[in-house]
Amino acid sequence: MYFSSILAATALSFLIVSASVIPVPPSRRAEDDAPVMNIDFADPSILEDDEGNWYAFGTTGNGKHIQVAKADCIYGNWSLLDDVDALPQYASWSTGSNTWAPDVHQLSDGSFVMYYSGEVADNPSHHCIGTATSDTITGPYIPEEEPFACNLTVGGAIDASGFEDDDGTRYVVYKVDGNSIGHGGSCGNTVQPIVPTPIMLQEVESDGVTKVGDAVQILDRTEDDGPYVEAPSLIRTEKGMYILFFSSGCYLEPSYNVNYATSMSVSGPYTRAKQPLLRTGEYGLQAPGGATAVHVRDKIGVVYHANCQEGRCMHTSPTDIDGRDVDVVI
Repeated sequence: MYFSSILAATALSFLIVSASVIPVPPSRRAEDDAPVMNIDFADPSILEDDEGNWYAFGTTGNGKHIQVAKADCIYGNWSLLDDVDALPQYASWSTGSNTWAPDVHQLSDGSFVMYYSGEVADNPSHHCIGTATSDTITGPYIPEEEPFACNLTVGGAIDASGFEDDDGTRYVVYKVDGNSIGHGGSCGNTVQPIVPTPIMLQEVESDGVTKVGDAVQILDRTEDDGPYVEAPSLIRTEKGMYILFFSSGCYLEPSYNVNYATSMSVSGPYTRAKQPLLRTGEYGLQAPGGATAVHVRDKIGVVYHANCQEGRCMHTSPTDIDGRDVDVVI
């Protein structure tokens, strides 16, 4: 089956035809590349509430275990909610410190589930994925006492992101954190033998937490990725294409980027783009990564972070979907 879908990035646009990628000239103003908040707000995810307000959730910072910001639209003026810590409590398996990459989704019963990467109490050099629930979007979220994914023999697990398919089936994508048991080099995993860092797809029940079957691998690092692939985020276009956003390179270095791969099946195989969607040097961005994609009515929006004076600042913008092509602007 042949169809076309346009992915337009902050720095570059792509035309995807049957999962092949052809560069298209960009069209973007440099002044649009400023962060939406001049604070340290890494690994952001975003969610719209029933009243049209947008909320962003970020990694530990600014005195919060999980930060929350709010705006009236995805590309609007974002404000940190100073009096809100979305995850004030922590599970017994976690230290409660250094909590990464929160991702929040609303369930069919109106409640909310958060996926997060928690530092392991028995071995703080590793993280595992936890889940927490709340009746309100800003929390407080109450953590489950058992981690969702936590196999320390392969390095633990991080960067979980929820996804609901068109038929209502729910999934969680996450990274096996193999570089945490790597043998040195860039981000701990460029000295042989290289440890795998696969991205996994786990089906879950309607509660967003209970697993259905076993997780399946949908992507892994290649030599071009450097130490790892991480920060997966999955979305489905109107044409039935699944787009898996991810980061590669090392987050501590200019090599960090926003990348993506596509498939006509949620479980793959996924075909990688020929080049990253965003990388250092394009439009003044430094080490962009951690992208999360969401549907915004007739649009698709993507939020990500990039290095800034304050740490890692959040960037986001929307784009139109014209019914024939799908534009994604980040």
